[in-house]
Amino acid sequence: MQYIDDLNWRYATKAMNGVKINDSKIDNILEATILAPTSSGLQPFEVLVIKNSELKEKIKPIANNQSVITDCSHLLIFAAWDDYTEERINHAFKISTEIRGFNQDWDNYRKRLIDMYVGRDAKENFEHAARQAYIGFSFAIAAAALERVDCTPIEGFKPEAVDELLGLKEKGLRSVLLLPLGYREENNDWLVNLKKVRKPKEDFIKELD
Repeated sequence: MQYIDDLNWRYATKAMNGVKINDSKIDNILEATILAPTSSGLQPFEVLVIKNSELKEKIKPIANNQSVITDCSHLLIFAAWDDYTEERINHAFKISTEIRGFNQDWDNYRKRLIDMYVGRDAKENFEHAARQAYIGFSFAIAAAALERVDCTPIEGFKPEAVDELLGLKEKGLRSVLLLPLGYREENNDWLVNLKKVRKPKEDFIKELD
């Protein structure tokens, strides 16, 4: 199966060569991220695309000085909503109504979501939104593999510093994940030729009777 072959090809790239990715590949990766499922279809996160070299240089020291931050072609930042608000929920349903038309049951569901989320602890809401960002993140990684574009999933950075640098707090967002996209520099990547290691299927998949 080609998809499995592509997933076996990918790995967490440790060195990139600075070669630019063509726009069609980037567009496909971002489109796959948009199509990722999220709770109630709210898509409570945004993806910031950074190509500017100077900005990547500023992010590098607050991401443990990882070379892929500056040597990548495009740096994606997944930033989750800091809280669920009535305005945000209404906006998501407004888009749905414009595409599907008005539906009373769906509108009742909108009201239930507002009752459930709005006023709930902001920390709990952010953590829920961040989990949705992880789903989009995984779709981006898989799509990159299909496009034979390398990437490096990164949690090891200082979110507060990234948020301050990019003014995310003012936008009601908090950075969650970084995803440099580019092409591997095989001569400088210690991981490139190592075999992929995963648990045996019998240790990972359990069928319950």
